[in-house]
Amino acid sequence: MKAALIRLVLGAIQVFDRWRLQRLMRLHPGLSVHPEASSNFASARFELGHGARVRIEAGVHTERRRDGVRICVGDGGELVLGEASWLRSDVAPVHLAVFAGGRLHVGRDAFLNGCHLSSKKKVEIGVAVMVGSGSRVFDADQHPLDAARPERLEAVSIGDYVWIASDVTVLRGVTIGSHSVV
Repeated sequence: MKAALIRLVLGAIQVFDRWRLQRLMRLHPGLSVHPEASSNFASARFELGHGARVRIEAGVHTERRRDGVRICVGDGGELVLGEASWLRSDVAPVHLAVFAGGRLHVGRDAFLNGCHLSSKKKVEIGVAVMVGSGSRVFDADQHPLDAARPERLEAVSIGDYVWIASDVTVLRGVTIGSHSVV
């Protein structure tokens, strides 16, 4: 009897979360959450600019934690979370920031564990990439130093089957080949 009640309550939460995701997608036409993606994305924080595009593909999972996943996509930016990826947020939040006009593509079967990915130009992450807790990936200097030293943007490319361990920082212009450990 107790197990049946628990299933009923969890089912009701999932229905409510699916409704919240549908509402979010109506409010933000550029947001697409596949019906087979985790309903837990209803607990994520979304900040989407004009013309921002976010696609969360089938089988993408995360925990149901308030602000466990933070997705910020500026005007005209694009974020794609590949099929069957996992955004693990029980250790620390997963931050995904795409600035105006930037692109961030995460390949299928990726594992993002409490990390921060930021794109002002382009960040490409391959198939089955694991990014450890506290790690950061930036394709820009983040701040211009002065008029003589403006901010520089260079794409970041991370190949397939790469493990980026905990507390690693990957900076602009870096290419990490497939089957690498950093």
